[in-house]
Order: sequence, then C-alpha cells, then structure tokens
Amino acid sequence: MKLPVLITSMSNLEKSVAAVLALYIALPIDVPDMLCGIVDGPIGMVALFALTVYLFFHHNYLLAILFLFAGYEMLRRCEKNTGTAVLMKHTPSQEKKDMKMKKMNPPKKETLEEEVIDKMAPVGHSDPSIFTASGFSPVAEDVGSASVY
Repeated sequence: MKLPVLITSMSNLEKSVAAVLALYIALPIDVPDMLCGIVDGPIGMVALFALTVYLFFHHNYLLAILFLFAGYEMLRRCEKNTGTAVLMKHTPSQEKKDMKMKKMNPPKKETLEEEVIDKMAPVGHSDPSIFTASGFSPVAEDVGSASVY
C-alpha cells in the first residue's frame, strides 16, 4: 500500500490520534511520575505490547507503527525519569557476585588442632581393643546415709 492510501483510509479519530502520537514523538514532553511508575514495570511493558498488537490487527498500520514508536519513546523517557537504566548499569551480574563471594570465603585449611588429632587420635587408627583377664574385682561398700536412695 502507498502512504496516501493509508492516510485516506483512516477515520477522523484515527487521524487525530496519529497527530497526537506524532507530536509526542517529536516534542520533548515529560511523562508524569505516576504514569512512569506503571509503564516502566513489567505490567506496563506487556500492556504497551498488547495494545500495539491490537492496533496492528484491528486498525490502520500507520497508526500502529506510530504507536510503536511512541511507546518506545515513552519507555525511554520513563527509564530516565525512574532511574532504572542507571540501576541496571551499575548492578553487578550474578557471576560477579559469585566471584566476590569466593574471594571472601577462601577454601578452608586444616587447623593445627585437626592435624594433631588426626595423627594422635586412637579412634579409627589403633588396633582393636584386647581385653586381658586380671584378678582385680571392684567392691562396692555400704556408704551409710550418704545417699538418700
């Protein structure tokens, strides 16, 4: 289709919306803070995308393309206003965070006490216990009234 055919096939409402969108793209109009908080999030981006797809399927292509550029410009202006671009630029990635954590937590070395216990401890390293028979037998005597029970 040629451009004049696209313009002549538009209704008066579509022409006025296209003019407003073209003015918004061309002029440095600030977006209100309240609207930026909504548009700059994931819900606002999905809504802009859904509205663009709706315009492509149900209205004039020129209007949909103008809305696509206006939506991009709105996202760009809101990004400056809310500061998410600066946050994303200076926020480290997960790989950088993991490298910092590895530097802060070096591999654990065996301490002197653990080395000595490993060398000297009889448990697990000595021969099995050998019982010898002896003539000693313990004898319990009456302790009198030292214990209540």
